[in-house]
Formats: sequence, structure tokens, C-alpha cells
Amino acid sequence: MAFHILALNPGSTSTKIAWYKDREELWRETVRHDPEALGEFPSVADQFLFRLATIEAAVIDHGMAFSDLSAVAGRGGLVEPIPGGTYAVDEPLLARLRMGKPWEHASNLGGILADAICRPLDLPAFIVDPVAVDEMDPVAKITGLPELPKVSLGHALNIKATVRRAAADLGKKWDELNFIVAHIGGGITVCAHEKGRMIDLNNANDFGPFSPERAGGLPAGDLLRMCFTDESSEKDVLRRLVGKGGLAAYTGTSDVREVKALAAEGDPLAKEAYEAMAWGIAREIGAQAAALSGRVDAILFTGGVAFDSDFIALVQKRVQWIAPVLVYPGEDEMPALAEGALRVLRGEEEAKIYACHISGGDKS
Repeated sequence: MAFHILALNPGSTSTKIAWYKDREELWRETVRHDPEALGEFPSVADQFLFRLATIEAAVIDHGMAFSDLSAVAGRGGLVEPIPGGTYAVDEPLLARLRMGKPWEHASNLGGILADAICRPLDLPAFIVDPVAVDEMDPVAKITGLPELPKVSLGHALNIKATVRRAAADLGKKWDELNFIVAHIGGGITVCAHEKGRMIDLNNANDFGPFSPERAGGLPAGDLLRMCFTDESSEKDVLRRLVGKGGLAAYTGTSDVREVKALAAEGDPLAKEAYEAMAWGIAREIGAQAAALSGRVDAILFTGGVAFDSDFIALVQKRVQWIAPVLVYPGEDEMPALAEGALRVLRGEEEAKIYACHISGGDKS
């Protein structure tokens, strides 16, 4: 029996939609939304009906119907810290997704939209490896101030998918190997993945190397003094750190291709920034190698920037002594969503229950 799965990935200004027959992608569409149109909604949650209509129109345009489905898998959003895996969308999970805390994020709509499609048809709805996946060792969360623990927030969906893909290529089980995974995109997550668990990672918004649009780890004292002497608001400062930091702050653009072109034209600042980002990633990989006690089966590069072979070479030359390097450019988020649902539908694993994995939940 073949399973038909709809994968949904709501972004800040787009909705990615893909239809799978088992692992075969039958079609994919990215619907880009006018930011001004989205701006008319008071909150991300208020975009629900607009996004749902967008999805329904795409399905009809491709000659399909929701009634043809076996399940829907939506992108997981900002929920309580939970282990990785495929989660059934139920009332406690829906309530958390609707809260929009600690801040609103379009990915929270993934599970809500999946439930709205599946509930009338009595079909299972899932989220898979949300950004809030937390499998970190307790010691990795300690920062030096008890009030400010390190928070696990990263590109878990693509990291987990890349780990599974690399393990298959190596002919091993994904939860028997140790990897360092560097997801390099607008944000950068470098993760120590030990036998199926993300035991340490930099929070791409707060720690680690700067990225095309994020400032990464900064001198704490200087940042504090800047906040007290600068007339900018808290919102302005946060925007400088996440959105206008990193390559964008040095070169005026967050497009790595443009920065590379500027460097090739002789712009010394662009060249330095391009090389410094690679330097920072290499240092973070070294740190995550220490988290794994040096027992690393492979270093995996993924994300959009991994298409830039020159950039990857800059990083690789500094880290290839640690372990072999494997490159998986781009993001496998849509098939990762479908495969997470498919594993449950086939009985290869059980869907996790959100309430059983949050703090205080019954984990029996």
C-alpha cells in the first residue's frame, strides 16, 4: 500500500508545499507571499486561513484533493524543548503552537495547518524535528551565569535528515555513528550528533560563528556597553544581531554569492569577511569535536552555502584532520517531513506524544 503525504513548511514570506507518494516526490511548489499582504494580519496566527487557502489552491492546481492523503506533516515550530522525532499533532501541542512564544514564528503554523487539513478527514497530522529539539547534555547548557543557560535552537530538521542520509551512504545505522554537522545558510548551526542525539550545538542566534545575516557570538562586555550607550531600542539592537549582522554588517549584503563576487573584484573587506566566516565555522567544528571526545566518524556540510565549493574548501582545509568530510548541499526539509511521517505510517517508529516529553510530562 502506498502512502500519500503532504509536507508543509510555512516561512516568513512563503509557504512550501510538497506531495509525496511514499518517498517519491510527485510535485513541489513554493508560494511566495507579498510581505505587505502578510503585514495586514495582526499576528502570524491570524495568517492561518490565508495560508490554508493557499495550500488548498495548490493541491487543486496539481489535480489532487485532501481526501487522497494518508497524512500531513507540518514544519515544527517554537515549542517546549523536546527530543527529536515525529510528533502527533494533538490538543496540547496545538495549544503550544498557538501561543507564539517566546516569539512568533511562521513555522508554528505547520502543525496547525496540518491538523486543520487532517481533522475533518480523520487522518493523522504530524510535526517532525522542530527547531526547539533539545537533546543536549546538561553540562553543555552551562554558560557561566545560571540565569542565562544555553538554549537548544537550531536547524534540527535538516540536521537529522542529513545525518540519516550520510549514515545510509556509509552503510551504517544513523544512531550508531558520531557526526559533526554544519548547516550553513542564513543562520549557521554546528552540531555534535552522537549516536542519534544532538548533544551540543551553537544557538545560531546567540552563539558560534557569524553567518550571512547573524552576528553570532560577540564580546559580552562590549555588547553590554553598546546597549547602554547606543540610542537604539531593544528591537533595533536585536535586529542588528539577527538579520543585519554577520556578512550583511560588513558588506551590505547577506548573499554569499554577492560577497564572493565583491571579493573577486578586489574588495578587501568582502574578502576578509568571507574568509572570516569560514574561519569561525572551522573553529566551531573543532569545539564540537571536543564535545565528542574526538570520536568523529564524519563531518557533514549542508545548507544553501554548501553549494559554494570554494567556501567549503576554506573550512575543510582546517578541519579535515578531524574526520572525513561529506557535503550535502541545500536543505532536505520537505522530504525530511514526509519521511518522518512515513516512518510512523509504516510502523518503523511510533509517533511521539508532545505532553509526554515536555518538562513535567509523563515519560513512561
